[in-house]
Amino acid sequence: MTERDPAVGQPASPLAPPGIDTTVAHPARMLNYVLGGTANFPVDRETAERRLMVLPGWRTSAQQNRRFHARAIRLLAGQAGITQFLDIGAGLPAAETVHGIAQAVNPACRVAYVDNDPLVLVHARTLLPSHPDGRISYSQADLREPDRILADPGVRGTLDFGQPVALMLLAVLHFIPDSDDPVGIVRTLLDALPTGSYLIASHPTQDFDTQGSSPGRSEQAIQVGNAAGVPAWLRTHAEFTAFFAGLDVLDPGVVLVSDWRPEPGQPRPAPHLVTCYGAVAGKP
Repeated sequence: MTERDPAVGQPASPLAPPGIDTTVAHPARMLNYVLGGTANFPVDRETAERRLMVLPGWRTSAQQNRRFHARAIRLLAGQAGITQFLDIGAGLPAAETVHGIAQAVNPACRVAYVDNDPLVLVHARTLLPSHPDGRISYSQADLREPDRILADPGVRGTLDFGQPVALMLLAVLHFIPDSDDPVGIVRTLLDALPTGSYLIASHPTQDFDTQGSSPGRSEQAIQVGNAAGVPAWLRTHAEFTAFFAGLDVLDPGVVLVSDWRPEPGQPRPAPHLVTCYGAVAGKP
């Protein structure tokens, strides 16, 4: 469900485990292809290429999004002292995993990964051991079922909901239509977390379509996904900000992911190439 990093160390032609329809594209596998991974199938590659034709900045946006999530994790695991992360829409395993980043700061960090693609779980369980002082788990579930996620044995066995948790929703909320009440879904998840918890989220937008690019390119990319069975919904700055209602948003606020506490000297692509907002907020 997520636009995240490519898988690492995968065979050139992955076998499809039970439950995977290789005739329908999946966002995690499409992005895996865009960022140079090999854990994808012909339908993922074909759909990704059609999307890149209308939105060539997609690759830049994806790269900036993963850099944002790494900076946010390091901040929370370090300065904020967060040792627990719930990553929903985890995507395929990457060179910089959530637990790898967090446990480099504090080896005792725990991460519960959740994704709705069986291929993600197959690769993750095979390739990604935790630091012995920490713990990780992988669960198959859909963001549209927050109560199921919260009750999942893998999640419950990894995280202590009596202690602060960082809820991670990186480039996944745009797969939830307004009719499914994405704001309510996020609220259900946050309500289960104690004071001192955090939300890390990012979301693609069409707000910059007229700046240096052909108007409507982001919408055209969405139409490519819709035609391939991968529907998505872009949201404005105000619509994305609504997910953080009642939370204490950290500086610099809700901004493009490339503008969220960038490393000194880090390239800052033009906004129309990034087209993705991000923010980190604490639960008071």
